[in-house]
Amino acid sequence: MSTKKSKKKSKKKGKPAAPSISKKELAARKRQRAKLIQEGIGALATYGGAGAVVGIILFFVAEPKIALAGGGGLAVLGLSFKYPMLGLWGFLIYLPFAGTITYWIGGGSPIFQLAKDGFFIPAIVAIYLQCQKKRQPFIIPKALKNPLYILLGFCLLTLLLVNGSQQLDPPNPGDQPILMGILGLKALIGYLPLIAGAYYKFQTKKELLFAARLTLILAIICCFLGLVQYQFLSSGKCPGTRGYEGDALFKATLAAKCLVGGALVFSPSQGIIRLPGTFVAPWQWAWFLISNAAFTFAVAFSDPKPLWRMVGLLGMAIVFVNAVISGQRIALALVPVVTIILLVLTGQVANLKRFLPIGIGLGLVLGVAIVSNPAVVQERVDSFVSRWEASPPTAFITQQFEESGHANDGFFGNGLGRATNSARAFGKTRLIETYYPKLIYEIGTLGTLSFLAVVTTLTITCFKAYRSVKDKSLRSYGASYWVFVLIISYNTYYYPLDVDPVAVYYWYFVGIILRLPEIDKQEQKRLAEEAEMENRK
Repeated sequence: MSTKKSKKKSKKKGKPAAPSISKKELAARKRQRAKLIQEGIGALATYGGAGAVVGIILFFVAEPKIALAGGGGLAVLGLSFKYPMLGLWGFLIYLPFAGTITYWIGGGSPIFQLAKDGFFIPAIVAIYLQCQKKRQPFIIPKALKNPLYILLGFCLLTLLLVNGSQQLDPPNPGDQPILMGILGLKALIGYLPLIAGAYYKFQTKKELLFAARLTLILAIICCFLGLVQYQFLSSGKCPGTRGYEGDALFKATLAAKCLVGGALVFSPSQGIIRLPGTFVAPWQWAWFLISNAAFTFAVAFSDPKPLWRMVGLLGMAIVFVNAVISGQRIALALVPVVTIILLVLTGQVANLKRFLPIGIGLGLVLGVAIVSNPAVVQERVDSFVSRWEASPPTAFITQQFEESGHANDGFFGNGLGRATNSARAFGKTRLIETYYPKLIYEIGTLGTLSFLAVVTTLTITCFKAYRSVKDKSLRSYGASYWVFVLIISYNTYYYPLDVDPVAVYYWYFVGIILRLPEIDKQEQKRLAEEAEMENRK
């Protein structure tokens, strides 16, 4: 009787009984766990101790900020190399707060600006060495190899022939064209190895869901800080650029920074607001919001847990609100556009059972926010419309293509880094505010076409990868992330692929999408085993 009852209970719950684990296997697991904990404590003591010693020495030799950067940096480098997957988690978590830490703790020190690479570089080197040892591919997917090699060929020829000749005869006093070229190459494909990092990092569905939820939580925290930043400025607790004169009223400055992030403009008398959120500059914050329109959408519509779908809805709402108050016209325009594209291309607009509750909830939240601040909303809309009328994006992009084409000095362009903002420390750079015209200027038309071949290969491969997935939640996540990859691959308005956060998120989520089929196979195998166990009962 008791066995029959237990069988009935397990059938009612729809869950098979957990497989029994032998005492010997359980003891082996405990020993392995204890060994890993012991190794972790030892590594922390070793690298942390070395970092502390270096920090103390630098404290007396240099200054406290250099001591903090040097000691902490050494510990991070060592631990990220020892535990590369944890290094990538640290990299992902640190990224949204890097601007705040750089200017509020590091005082704008270049060392702090490079701190995020202290997580990334040793972790990627360790992953590469592991791939070599296990004979696993590091360039993923296989289809990427030829386009990537062609792009690298053009870039190296440009670096050698164009930047090299400029190094022999610098066009401007003090220019370092080779160093500019190296930084330009890093900006172009420096974070491409994140594809392999993310691919090997995520082994199970549980890890994927954790990453999606972590990204959501980071977005909510940063957006909440953005709201507080706006409140401090509007209440006068932070003066912003009030009281400035002339052109200073319209330029972002670090002197006006408030609570978090870096340079901002807050001149309500002129109707000018450009907030940086937790980032270095306002437009980086804008692209963080645009990116998270996709990431929060993914959790809201794809997470298997209702609670997390509600948190995803909250994330979508707070991203929308920040897009309005940030003063960034591109965020105000693209956050709703990206959401609409996601609804259509992921098929969620037809899934009324899930779309209507989330749509109604989001509408109510945004409706309350609009009613509470009608003047702010109207001001942002008017600013967007006037900007569009003064300089339509299509005309602006066309003009940039024409100017880049005329300014192109040769077959291999004008040199890597010559229009890259981060390379200006090593020489005079040209401001080109659209991405593909910038590439044409730097590496020529054929070089730009080779980069297009790289992103097109990734876009097509990612599409095939997520479409092959059978698990509904995984497939839905893949669709959301693929839309983000699609938009960024062919976006030419501004240059988000050059700098944080998109320069990281793009390659990172490509790796996640490419991993989905492997995770799906695990899920299908698990479901088949559970079904077989049920049938045996």
